[in-house]
Amino acid sequence: QVQLVESGGGLVQTGGSLRLSCAASGSIFSIATMGWYRQAPGKQRELVATIDSTGNTNYVDSLKGRFTISRDNAKKTVYLQMNSLKPEDTAAYYCWASIRPLTTNSFGHYWGQGTQVTVSL
Repeated sequence: QVQLVESGGGLVQTGGSLRLSCAASGSIFSIATMGWYRQAPGKQRELVATIDSTGNTNYVDSLKGRFTISRDNAKKTVYLQMNSLKPEDTAAYYCWASIRPLTTNSFGHYWGQGTQVTVSL
């Protein structure tokens, strides 16, 4: 069984910073791309950033320069450093990963349970 567990969310004032972490665990053979999505109340879930196994990153244009994605392959963990936070960044943030479990020959999509980020004025 494969699990993604996020941590690091919370309440922060405008202009502040938070660092989210997401650790993969379980019977894992390989992890390809990892990433972060977010979903604000009443809105669709949207991509924030992704990072592949070699460190190549992709960001939604509106967040470039404020958010930084990174990963530690040895720890099977992906991070999201969020700086200069704004009230519109308030959302539930979800970790996502493309993982091949030990029990299969194919990659599947896995999601974390989400962590809430709230940015106050």
